[in-house]
Amino acid sequence: FVAGAVLIDQYCNPLSDICLRSVQAQVDDITDKVRKVLRAKNPRHPSLASKAGEVLVPEVELQRQVLDAMNCVLYEQLKYKGNELDYYNSLNSYIHQVLIRRTGIPISLSVLYLTIARQLGVKLEPVNFPSHFLLRWCQGKEGSTDIFDYTYIDAFGKGKQLTVKECEYLIGHHVTEEFYGVVTSKEVLQRMVGNLLNLGKRESTDQSYQLLRDSLDLYLAMYPDNVQHLMLQARLYFHLGIWPEKVLDILQHIQALDPSQHGAVGYLVQHTLEHIERRKEEVGPEVKQRSDEKHKEVCFSIGLIMKHKRYGYNCVIYGWDPACMMGHEWIRNMNVHSLPHGPHQPFYNVLVEDGSCRYAAQENLEHNSEPREIPHPDIGRYFSEFTGTHYLANAELELRYPEDLELTRATVQKIYSSGKE
Repeated sequence: FVAGAVLIDQYCNPLSDICLRSVQAQVDDITDKVRKVLRAKNPRHPSLASKAGEVLVPEVELQRQVLDAMNCVLYEQLKYKGNELDYYNSLNSYIHQVLIRRTGIPISLSVLYLTIARQLGVKLEPVNFPSHFLLRWCQGKEGSTDIFDYTYIDAFGKGKQLTVKECEYLIGHHVTEEFYGVVTSKEVLQRMVGNLLNLGKRESTDQSYQLLRDSLDLYLAMYPDNVQHLMLQARLYFHLGIWPEKVLDILQHIQALDPSQHGAVGYLVQHTLEHIERRKEEVGPEVKQRSDEKHKEVCFSIGLIMKHKRYGYNCVIYGWDPACMMGHEWIRNMNVHSLPHGPHQPFYNVLVEDGSCRYAAQENLEHNSEPREIPHPDIGRYFSEFTGTHYLANAELELRYPEDLELTRATVQKIYSSGKE
């Protein structure tokens, strides 16, 4: 479970230093603290053996001692708790952040709790309970299908042990027996990714769109033929104005899986093809001269390393327009009208460090005081070299923006040379 949680964490946070070895070491450290408490209570406890995790503790009372020691360490000594005040923060879903901040949501805290218990020889099982992920602990015959043979543990609620009826009180309504059953590790990871998907849908910002993209990628890696999520991915790429060829591939796959989606697929295919045609026209021989009156409001130039004021991402400019050139639907979906200058200001094509391509308003960009290389797969398509302060446009890009090269050099000299003095 921890390995899967780390993979999700790594995919959604590619610029963070996250590795399984480090996370496992932190879990092991907590486990050692539990052993210390357990030793004080019962020096002969079987979980104190060096390989206790490989052998299940047989007696229920001995298992209870382990869980009591875990609750003491996690919730009393280390002050872990469910994040009730900021429940919908995506950090609650990332295992390395749960360990740093000592807070999370039911499923992330359950993964941590279950892992420690198993390392100490107590078999807990994940329960995909609606609205509140739980663990179950067998009090009867091992493998029992009777839901009343289990005690249910709420890791979000400081390890509280619940009866079947108390589980229903927790969410405020009755549920059928199937929701008390154990689930597979894949289903646990699916729910973790599903939580991130829902967070990505909650807002319409660059950050939430990136979270939605990442979680959709992960979900479709597990369930590649899920039509609902494939359609969401196609719509997302379409509205962001990126990868139109990828959108067509997704739509073709959806049509093959479910012909009843013909109407929605046809609409997106038509508009995606129009987008591709517009892009072909844009890639034509148009030359953008700085000296043209219509370009007088354009402040930034090709190759500059920029920072987004609102979302903090680093990027490099590879194109610009004197005003927003996207269609009305994109402008509406991206909430451009809420900007002080709306669509009537220069917009810049930028390659972002997370591998995406964005179309950013001038008022949202500023010079990056600490320029660095942008790890984007399309860098070589537009630039020939990184100088340490900016990128040099390749011959094709320089032809389209012939006056930008000198402006970029002058801008860089003014900003970064004065900063070193």
